[in-house]
Amino acid sequence: MRSLSQSLALAAALFTGIAVAVTPIEVQGRDFIDPTTNKRFMIVGADYQPGGQAGYKPDQKVDALSDKEICLRDAVMLQRLGVNTIRVYNVDPTLNHDDCASIFNAAGIYMILDVNGPQSGESINRLEPWTSYHKDYLTRIFGVVENFKSYPNTLAFFAANEVMNDMETGKINPQYIRAVQRDLKNYIKANVDRKIPVAYSAADVREILEDTWAYMQCDNSDNSESDFFGLNSYSWCGSGATFESAGYSELVDMFKDSSVPVFFSEYGCNEVQPRVFEEVATLYSEKMKTLSGGLVYEYSQEANNYGLVDVNTDGTVKLRADFDNLQKAYSKLDMSKLEAPQTPIKAPKCDSKLIKNKAFDSNFTIPAVCPGCEDIIKNGIQKPTQGKIVKVTDTKCPKAVKGTKGDELKDLELKIVSNNDGASAPSNKTKPDTTLTPSNGTTPSLNGTAPVQAPFKNETECANSTTPAAPGNSSTTVTLPSAPVVPPVLPTAPSTNQNQPPSAPAAAPSANASSSPALNTNAAASVLASGWMSAVALGFAALMVL
Repeated sequence: MRSLSQSLALAAALFTGIAVAVTPIEVQGRDFIDPTTNKRFMIVGADYQPGGQAGYKPDQKVDALSDKEICLRDAVMLQRLGVNTIRVYNVDPTLNHDDCASIFNAAGIYMILDVNGPQSGESINRLEPWTSYHKDYLTRIFGVVENFKSYPNTLAFFAANEVMNDMETGKINPQYIRAVQRDLKNYIKANVDRKIPVAYSAADVREILEDTWAYMQCDNSDNSESDFFGLNSYSWCGSGATFESAGYSELVDMFKDSSVPVFFSEYGCNEVQPRVFEEVATLYSEKMKTLSGGLVYEYSQEANNYGLVDVNTDGTVKLRADFDNLQKAYSKLDMSKLEAPQTPIKAPKCDSKLIKNKAFDSNFTIPAVCPGCEDIIKNGIQKPTQGKIVKVTDTKCPKAVKGTKGDELKDLELKIVSNNDGASAPSNKTKPDTTLTPSNGTTPSLNGTAPVQAPFKNETECANSTTPAAPGNSSTTVTLPSAPVVPPVLPTAPSTNQNQPPSAPAAAPSANASSSPALNTNAAASVLASGWMSAVALGFAALMVL
């Protein structure tokens, strides 16, 4: 039995950890759930990869979550935008991500991580998947799990992204994606003290979409099924688009019987600039209650022209009109009607009858665990870099930020709101903070035009990019009724981790957009004391009997 002093010390450590940590989100049936409230957690997010492909430099020990100053700058702006989740495509599992993960945690922002990378050996070869499924590959992706498993704001992992973009790639890759999901889930079960969901991010190619979802979600009694389903959809295009013309009604009908949460892992058509995000109101309405929200592509302006902000080479930022428009759209949302969990649906047993297109893979006998891999799944990889939450002391935005009219915004500071109330901020009410004061004293407003800014220096697009490539090299078509259709981009070389959004048409510009209400953190603060004391009491009681 532990001594009293040991128990008190451990209880104090537990107290400290809870005081600075959001509550891990769980998958329950068809929903993401905040276990502290038992309410549904709706993903209100943005895809985040500053510098795009060029921002991933493992040889220089640099990735999207390795620079504390950059993360603080962007967390301040993302918090004020009103998001509660980011998706990060490329991370180096050997780097220390404590500062960045802790900053986003303090902001109440969760992270969804892609486990694959853009360099050779960091992803599955979609043309010959059997050649890349081996121990070295699994060691790499398990390293990502080890690196991020201890951060409470790690929401989920993507095992693969847009591997199937046409019928040809849908013939054999599904088996390998399920094999990778199985291995990740079994690794987490054996080596992580909580369940972190694992799934696939699919391209919105209607020819294969329903079969992809059916293949990924069915129960094969081998722990290989997706825990949720991500969809990269750019079908809502132009100010005249509607729930029906954009194909959203089809998606709701398709996923109405889903046994797992479904959300847009990328969205935000960009053909018309600036984007006004009219689809946001529909996505978070009772019409689309089947889906669990989405992630707008993307935070920083890169070569493919989807950015919400321009990041200059000196690290300063200028907001694009897209940022203001999205902030306005978020500010109008009322999540209260979406908080009740949906009725669970049991996953169907895997069967070839689930697959409608005969050309799509209907073989549910997935590959056996690769040679030498059972041991690392059971016992863990050697010498992993494991992260931990650290105290966030710097809160002021370290770089200048200008509004859409060029006025410098003042008093930009991170609001530390994470505590035992889990998804407390930016919260499911999603009220972004637009109380940003430009240097001339005026409030930021939209001027109807987006600034043109060069992307990061040395920005390039690689064949194995895990972030979307610039539009133009497509070989498949997204089929949507009555909606403008543009083919999604496919890389020139295979990878399971290719986030290639289509260069789809986008919403038309808005005439004028006003500021939205400030971020509300009172709800987060109101439960802090009771959350601390309850947790410490339970922890102390448990420790005393050890």
